[in-house]
Amino acid sequence: VFPSLAQAQASVANEVYRELDQPSIFLFCPTEYCSSLCSPSPSQSCYLLTLGQELLPGISVIWTGPKVVSQELSATLLEEVEGVLQRRPIIWDNLYANDYDCRRVFLGPYTGRAPGLMPRLRGLLLNPNCELQANFIPIHTLGSWFRSELRSCAHPDHAGKETAAALGDSQGPQEGSYSPQEALELALHDWVAEINRQALEPGR
Repeated sequence: VFPSLAQAQASVANEVYRELDQPSIFLFCPTEYCSSLCSPSPSQSCYLLTLGQELLPGISVIWTGPKVVSQELSATLLEEVEGVLQRRPIIWDNLYANDYDCRRVFLGPYTGRAPGLMPRLRGLLLNPNCELQANFIPIHTLGSWFRSELRSCAHPDHAGKETAAALGDSQGPQEGSYSPQEALELALHDWVAEINRQALEPGR
C-alpha cells in the first residue's frame, strides 16, 4: 500500500526504468501535466513535489505548459516546473493538436514560445494536426524556431536581444532572432514549391 498516488507512480516508473537497464530516453507523463491541473500551483503541488523527490534522475517528465493546449510558454513557468520536479521538463506541445476537435486545423506558424527557452528544456515534442498535409507549416516553422534557439545557445547575448524584441522594445526582429511571420513566409514558399514538385511527379 502506497501513502499517495505520486509515490505509487514513482515506484512503478522507477522499477520499469531499472528493468529496462535505465535507457537514455524514458518518458513519464504525470497526472498533473500542466499548471491548470495542479493544486494550488505547480510549485505548491504535493503530487509534483513527491514526484520530484522520488523519481530517479534519469527519468524525464512531460509537461504541456499552463494548460493542456498552451498558447504561450514562458521561461518563468519552466523555472518553476524545473524547481519542483528537480529536472528540466520535456514539453509536449499541443499548440497544433486537433484530435479533440477535428473541425479545428491550425495552419499558422509556431508562436507564443518565449525566446531562450532551450536551456530550460530537456526536450520538446510536437503534437501535430491529425491531417498529415496540414503539418507542413507547423513542422517547418518549428524547425526555424529550433535553429534560432540553437543560435541563442551558441551566442547567449542574442537571447537578451530577442527577449527585448518580443516585448516590443525593438523596431523589428534582431538579426538571427525568430520571427513567426518570417518563418511563416519561408514555410509557405517551400510548401508551394513542394506542391508544385509533387504535381510534376509521374502518375499524379
